[in-house]
Amino acid sequence: MADYDLVVAGGTVVTASDMFQADVGVVGGRIAAVGLNLRGERTVDAHGLLVMPGGVDSHCHIEQLRANGGTDEESFVTGSTSALAGGTTSVITFSTQFKGHGILEPLAEYRRRASKAMVDYTFHQIITDATDEVVFNEIPQVVASGVRSLKVFLTYEPMHLDDRQLIRVLAAARRTGALVTIHCENYDAIRWRTAALLADGRTDPKYHPWSRPSVVEREATHRAIALAEMIDQPIQIFHVSCPEVAEEIARAQARGLKVWGETCPQYFVLSAQDMDRPGFEGAKFMCSPAPRDAAASEGLWKMIRAGVLDVTSSDHSGSSYETPTGKRIAGPDASFRDIPNGVPGLASRLPIVFSEGVSKGRIDPSTFVRLTSFNPARLFGLYPRKGTIAPGADADLVLWDAGKVVTINNGLMQHIIDYTPYEGMEVTGWPVCTIRRGEVVMKDGLVQAEPGTGQFLARGPYDMIKPTGNVPFGFDASAFLV
Repeated sequence: MADYDLVVAGGTVVTASDMFQADVGVVGGRIAAVGLNLRGERTVDAHGLLVMPGGVDSHCHIEQLRANGGTDEESFVTGSTSALAGGTTSVITFSTQFKGHGILEPLAEYRRRASKAMVDYTFHQIITDATDEVVFNEIPQVVASGVRSLKVFLTYEPMHLDDRQLIRVLAAARRTGALVTIHCENYDAIRWRTAALLADGRTDPKYHPWSRPSVVEREATHRAIALAEMIDQPIQIFHVSCPEVAEEIARAQARGLKVWGETCPQYFVLSAQDMDRPGFEGAKFMCSPAPRDAAASEGLWKMIRAGVLDVTSSDHSGSSYETPTGKRIAGPDASFRDIPNGVPGLASRLPIVFSEGVSKGRIDPSTFVRLTSFNPARLFGLYPRKGTIAPGADADLVLWDAGKVVTINNGLMQHIIDYTPYEGMEVTGWPVCTIRRGEVVMKDGLVQAEPGTGQFLARGPYDMIKPTGNVPFGFDASAFLV
């Protein structure tokens, strides 16, 4: 008689700390046992494969609402398909705010749209307008509803916050027990350099990285950390592009601050040179912060091995290349200032990180699990339900062929975007089966999940993001509604 609904048999289980031969037994969508010779009603043969926790992508833009009433191109159905194809089973996406408006109505609409997802999901709440109503009344309601992280931008019109607004958001997060995630680039410095470049006739996509050199990212990171330290509010710095920025995080961590850093695959394999292509082609590679160069990429791996950067997300933010509403929304001759930023990456995240990291000997498989699943689950309050292979955890698994060589093409990505910036890139290591809560939802590239089968992941309070208790002169200014 079978003891388990499903057994994943004969593989090499990889957790954040160990690798060992074992079967994984599943009952009711959760892991019930990790052992040998388990018997199940159904069996998935994992001999010769790595069995790892399903990926947790803690930074991706899917069907995000826009001020004009539309949304991003990527829907929750197509985005889920791409994520599952790439071995990711849980995502954190973004509910936005539009200046002059609150955050409750957009969140309700976003939750309605997300109910079609096939991956499990939760949200970061973007704050673009730190009004009294939002800061004192609405943020507490959003956090109480299970959305326990806020996102702020220090650049981009009309989303950026000035220092006073950032302080108000940090203080609100401290009062409500939320984590703050930050896009760090200096708004005014970018505007100044952009104006000078355009005045000099330098408009092509290749000038995008010229407009935002690493110093503007480093300065904003230093400033964000300083203000968070003053308030004693834990933060994560999003999409770190170079080691100079990671060094700011390292210094904060050495002082005992709760500051974490994230990077993305584009900063491992793309560079500023990719934007220097004929005509409009460079637009395919434009994202912010901009990719740097090979030395910066290697420096990021050193920061990963040092533990300074401990999460690798996709920052999937796709705009199609050929369509008039994508990269060409301002026309095929638009200046770099007016071309939508962002690159797609839901399905390519895990293969690129594995190939560049594990296959090339920069990290081991357990570090890969920490970067792509365990650490984001832990940092954002999803662990131990997500990010691990242990009794009681959701049976979210990805079966990985570590020796499979694949040439990336856009068809393999299974997203709605009409290109991938990684077209033609050869990777070693590929997901061959994805299991979400005990259900096989991808096998050999075929995604077979049903829309609406994803679950919302409400997040309650957790110790990792509690303030340290150290504030200047012992005076907690965040307790006052100012």
